[in-house]
Amino acid sequence: MMTSLFTSATGMKGQQSQIDTIANNLANVNTNGFKQTRNNFQDLLYSNEQMPGSATSSNTISPTGLHKGHGVKLAGTQKIFSQGNLTHTGHSLDISIDGGGFFQVLRPNGTIAYSRDGAWQRDADGRIVNSDGYPLEPEIIIPPEATKVIISQDGLIQVLTGDDPTPTKIGNIQLSDFINPAGLNPIGKNLFLATAASGLPATSDPGLNGTGMLSQGFLEKSNVSVVDEMVNMIVAQRAYEVNSKSIQTSDNMLQTAVNLVR
Repeated sequence: MMTSLFTSATGMKGQQSQIDTIANNLANVNTNGFKQTRNNFQDLLYSNEQMPGSATSSNTISPTGLHKGHGVKLAGTQKIFSQGNLTHTGHSLDISIDGGGFFQVLRPNGTIAYSRDGAWQRDADGRIVNSDGYPLEPEIIIPPEATKVIISQDGLIQVLTGDDPTPTKIGNIQLSDFINPAGLNPIGKNLFLATAASGLPATSDPGLNGTGMLSQGFLEKSNVSVVDEMVNMIVAQRAYEVNSKSIQTSDNMLQTAVNLVR
C-alpha cells in the first residue's frame, strides 16, 4: 500500500514534466524554425517476487512471474526535426530550407552554431546576420550599391548594382547536416550546438548530401501542431488527476487499516 503512494508520486512528477514540455511547444508555435520537443519516459525498477519460468511445483513453472512496478521517470527529451510550414514573406533576405540541413552561424566567442531560422538581415557593414547580429558563416557581405539580392535554390547569392542587368556573384550559402540531429544541444536564440551524440557536421551546398534546397522570400515556421499539443495536454492533465486520485485512495486505505485498532 505504501508503495502505491510513491509510485503515484512519480506519475504526477512525470505528467508535470509533460505539461512543461507541451507549454514550451505551444509558447514557440510562432517561432521561426522551432522544432517540437517530445518527452521519452521509462518505467522504473521492478520488485521481482517471482521470476518467469520459476518452479511452481515439481513439474510446472510460472508462465509470467510476479512483478511490482515502482512508477515512471523522464528518460530524455527529443527534438522532432520534421519540416515546418513555409510562409511567403517576400523579403529578399528571408530564406527557408526545404529539407534537411542547418544554417551556420558564427557566435561572438568564435564557435559555430546551427539554426533553421532563416530571418536574415543586413548589418551596418553589409554582412548577412541573424536577429542577434550573429553573422552567417561563411561570411557574405552585400555591397552598399546593391539594388537587388538574388538567392538561388543551391545557395548562390548574386546582386544587381546600378543599371547593370548582369548579376554579380558575392558568395554561397552552405548548409550543415548531422547523422543524428536529435543529438544537437539547443541553447536558445533558435540555435543548436553540435555534440558527441549529433556527430560532426557535414557541410555542403544546398541540395547535396541530404541537405534541402533554399527558397528566397520564404520562412520556415514552427512544426508544432496546436491541435496535437492540446490533445496531449488533456491526456497529461487527466493522467495527473488519476495519479493524485491513486494517492488519495492509498491514503484512505491506510486510514481504514489504522482504524481497525480502535
